[in-house]
Amino acid sequence: MNILYPSYLNLYQSGELKQRVDCLKEILLSCSLCPRECGVNRLKNEGKFCRSGYLPAVPSFTPHFGEEPVLVGKYGSGTIFLGNCSLKCVYCQNFYISQSPDKDKEITIEEFASILIKLQKKGCHNINFVSPTHFVPQLVQAIYYAVPMGLNLPIVYNTNSYDSVETLRLLDGIVDIYLPDIKYSDDKMAFKYSNVKDYVEHSQSAVQEMWSQVGNLKVDENGIAKRGVLIRHLILPQDIAGSYKTLKFIAENLSPDSALSIMGQYFPTHKTNIYPEINRAIDEDEYEGVLEILSSFGMEKNVYTQSLESHKHYRPNFTNRKNPFRKF
Repeated sequence: MNILYPSYLNLYQSGELKQRVDCLKEILLSCSLCPRECGVNRLKNEGKFCRSGYLPAVPSFTPHFGEEPVLVGKYGSGTIFLGNCSLKCVYCQNFYISQSPDKDKEITIEEFASILIKLQKKGCHNINFVSPTHFVPQLVQAIYYAVPMGLNLPIVYNTNSYDSVETLRLLDGIVDIYLPDIKYSDDKMAFKYSNVKDYVEHSQSAVQEMWSQVGNLKVDENGIAKRGVLIRHLILPQDIAGSYKTLKFIAENLSPDSALSIMGQYFPTHKTNIYPEINRAIDEDEYEGVLEILSSFGMEKNVYTQSLESHKHYRPNFTNRKNPFRKF
């Protein structure tokens, strides 16, 4: 068999991709896609924490130019925003689609596959699934349908890191680029602000599994990401994210040379008015403090940063489904 790229093309040729589709669909009978393991039958549209049934909810898809430069390139990242979420972050910037069920945006798997091809035809450098955890079987089936239609772009798995290792293993050879956001290093903070009790253990195990599959980020001659892990970390006010412990974990358990994206785009939204300690943007000391932590661990080599003013520009408006982002 010829070795093809992206690697899911090889799985398609061998028949393994169809086997993954079938295995993942079976998980939906008693859903354990994420660590919550709700156990509902999503094939019968039984929803629980994420309120998702069988059909994928796709509120918006677009070439996105606000991601990291290695994903955006000249023609943008082919971003597909999936509705609902496995977390309930009180400061979620995408709360309009992540915490407000919208049955009108549910689509068939065939329609899902056609979206992948539409984004490829627009010239996008990759297919970027945002908040994919609870729809993994559906996105893999969409890829399976899209391959004979000509799909050949790298797959980006853009996640909050609250992922099941067992589910991630079924994505081995399908996902080319993992884009996890490690949100917390303290479970008390995770529960208070995202309604999840066991975030730290699961997120760290998930990122280690991602790393074992694809390793550190690799780019082509044009500086476009093709494979690997790019870890995001959103700076939160009052160091609620626990940045030191998160970066220490990465340096000691993955590599000091890990590709990182340190995000300063936090802005108060959704329910932050109830939490005065996070009802503001981060300040210069908080931002510079995280950069100093990077330096102390020798992690400056492969880091993408945002300006402290980025929170003024990254403000998605999902009432405009075709173009939810302002121009950057």
